[in-house]
Amino acid sequence: MSDFPFHRSRRLLKKAEFDRVFARRRSQGDGMLILYACENDLPHSRIGLVVSRKAGNAVVRNRWKRCLREAFRLAQPELPVGLDLVALPRAGATPTMPRVQQSLRTLSERLARQLR
Repeated sequence: MSDFPFHRSRRLLKKAEFDRVFARRRSQGDGMLILYACENDLPHSRIGLVVSRKAGNAVVRNRWKRCLREAFRLAQPELPVGLDLVALPRAGATPTMPRVQQSLRTLSERLARQLR
């Protein structure tokens, strides 16, 4: 069993949840990702993924989603709590696990400082 599970409670699933994050318009970006965030009233952070066709073909989009889910799962203990995050990959960026993990950590920390 995994130490850092990725349950449904850790994901944004409904359109209203995504809309709430986009409506607040707090974002940070780098060469890999654009990360949107807003505060939630939960004792943990949640993530939603938006991977458009601009990211690449189906193989590349699925790789992005796998990398983002795994990066979030592994980074849960280090991520700020109480945030809803939406991750959008930059067009043309190539997903590699170490770069995606680093990007997710630094952008979420910047957003947490910006929101609080």
